Amino acid sequence: MANAAVRDEPAHRFAKDQLKAFVERVERLEEEKKAIADDIRDVYAEAKVNGFDVKALRSVVRLRKQDVNERKEEEAILETYLHALGMLE
Repeated sequence: MANAAVRDEPAHRFAKDQLKAFVERVERLEEEKKAIADDIRDVYAEAKVNGFDVKALRSVVRLRKQDVNERKEEEAILETYLHALGMLE
């Protein structure tokens, strides 16, 4: 009987309701994330149909997310490595 009394306490019910609300919010966001990922995939597919190189397009999108200085540093390091390997003239 003591367990039943604990379960009926308002604080316990509040915590249970709050937990359920958090779980439901995460589930909704996961669904939205999947829908957005599907939309992004569709855009890349459309770009491919129109003759664009999807791999290059993904690289451009990734580079545009980077800070300018971060991107320049990455490009300089890449150039240094390619030069060291004899891949640049």
